[in-house]
Amino acid sequence: MTTVNTSSTEENRMRGLVVAATVIVLAMLLAPPVAAQSGAGSSGLGSSGPPPAIPGPTVLLGRNELTPSRSALWIHSGAMQRDIAVQVLHPAGAGARPSFYLLDGLDPGVDQSTWTNATDAERFFAGRNVNVVLPIGGLAGYYTDWNFPDPVLGTYKWETFLTRELPPIIDREFAGNGVNAIGGLSMGGHAAFTLATRNPWLYRAVAGYSACPDNGFAQLPMMASIAFRRANPANMWGLPGDPTWSAHDPALNVGALRGKAIYLWTGNGMPGPHEFELKPQLPEAIFLGGPIEAYVLPCVAAFAARLGAARIPARVAYRPTGTHSWPYWQDALHDSWATIGPAIGAR
Repeated sequence: MTTVNTSSTEENRMRGLVVAATVIVLAMLLAPPVAAQSGAGSSGLGSSGPPPAIPGPTVLLGRNELTPSRSALWIHSGAMQRDIAVQVLHPAGAGARPSFYLLDGLDPGVDQSTWTNATDAERFFAGRNVNVVLPIGGLAGYYTDWNFPDPVLGTYKWETFLTRELPPIIDREFAGNGVNAIGGLSMGGHAAFTLATRNPWLYRAVAGYSACPDNGFAQLPMMASIAFRRANPANMWGLPGDPTWSAHDPALNVGALRGKAIYLWTGNGMPGPHEFELKPQLPEAIFLGGPIEAYVLPCVAAFAARLGAARIPARVAYRPTGTHSWPYWQDALHDSWATIGPAIGAR
């Protein structure tokens, strides 16, 4: 654990916003054209995609035991009117246990969560008395309920799915005891804090790995990341200034985190021990993951300061090196369990 100098926080934030603004303009120029949404309640800024789905029943379509401690579910979401795959790491034996919802990043896995594809999460949780719930999908969706359907991404109602539709299924199928935590990396970490502040009754602990849970820092990079994937960022929470952004800003709603176990991890963008490992992803980790993590650092520091001002305790792990890449998130997952596990009664 180290300390961080935040004297240049505002300067770094403004530099990052300039870069993000440039990216979002270029990405939106490349994105497919979208027409205004018509009808009552429309902001005129939505997509020309299909009409909003009519909510229907949520149904467990199937369950497949992949190993004695890993299962796959297929669930039809009534809110999204689509089938969602979810995998669960769970104890092999019987007995009630808590659940840890672990979210992916901007480009999630297709056949499995990237947490099980790129880290030792399955081995790490083997034998632990906890369900680790791994939703699959949600490209650039921030695991939230979007204001409008998007012509590229479709109808996104991830908050409804994760907080209303999925937990009863997990508790029923995997002996969940109703005690939950949530965490995630990057986009998923931002979403974890958003979901925890908007649904404080559901979670006892929250973790973010290389996550920026402050929309003052994150808004333009978030919109850029959506536009870069050819979707319309205005379909999520509207344009900057829309009150929906404030309603989903963990930094403006930190009071809802009071009483929860909180863990945040950030590197500083500098190459560290994992950059000495020769891997095909090494250039990406250094030249892309380095600058991204350097931007995350002051955001985490600013969010930690908000927590401190509100007298809300948190464990914030500032690392002297580290890029925005999977080997560090594996380390952070391990490190966070000493905070998350006891909070939910999981060994």
